[in-house]
Amino acid sequence: MDATSSGALLLCRAAPDAVAAPARLLREHVVLAPAGAGWSTLVPEGRPWLDGSEPVERIATGWATALAVGAPWPVVALWWDGERAGHTLAYGFRRPVDYTWLADGTPVGEDEAMITFAERLGLDPVLDVQDLQALTRPDPDADARARLLGLVAVLARLGLEPPPGVQPGETTPRLRAAARARPGARDIEGHGWRDAVRAELSAADQGGLGPLARVPRAVAGVQLAVGLPLLAWALARRTPSPGWAATGALLALQGALGLACGRTRARERCPAP
Repeated sequence: MDATSSGALLLCRAAPDAVAAPARLLREHVVLAPAGAGWSTLVPEGRPWLDGSEPVERIATGWATALAVGAPWPVVALWWDGERAGHTLAYGFRRPVDYTWLADGTPVGEDEAMITFAERLGLDPVLDVQDLQALTRPDPDADARARLLGLVAVLARLGLEPPPGVQPGETTPRLRAAARARPGARDIEGHGWRDAVRAELSAADQGGLGPLARVPRAVAGVQLAVGLPLLAWALARRTPSPGWAATGALLALQGALGLACGRTRARERCPAP
């Protein structure tokens, strides 16, 4: 695989202001831009796959999971390299849904994945599912890039409107330049959980909890219990996994903030002695 022919896009069904804080946990320089009503797109720099540490598919899946877990929005990761292309849908604690095509467009995924994809995103169970299933059938005139473009066309019915020039298959420099040209775009270079905590505290200072802390205490406890071991596992690997490390860090942060904010809310509800 030629790393320079690899790339990824992250499509979040949330406004950029909501996505900005979790995006800092990816430990990656990304361009965050509006992508239609209620959508944002993240264009990563791609350092993990450029240095050959992990395949782009694994990294994109880890990042999508990190952005979506414990959040009220889904994330669709589009990825491609010299041999294959595909997508992953992450949504809360549910198992991610993915589909893959070979470079020539040959489908190698499970047909049921597209049905689940449509159900979780609230797409039309007849018309939209028919168009998605067409992407899983042999088509000598459709390569992997055309398959991803077809997927984006279906998502456009939910309001997705990527910035002009931000399309799967383009080189990373072109994608980042096109995303940065969109009004409202911003560069985010997170250094991990410290930046996310600062963003959350800033949101709280401005009159409310940030998106990472709006979880029930029971869910926060599960996030903390799952996040810490996952983070330890990702960092202890012979080759650290940046995507899954981000997921573990985000879960642990969400859990800790959720528990802390839950205690604060409980104290506020109690009458003064």
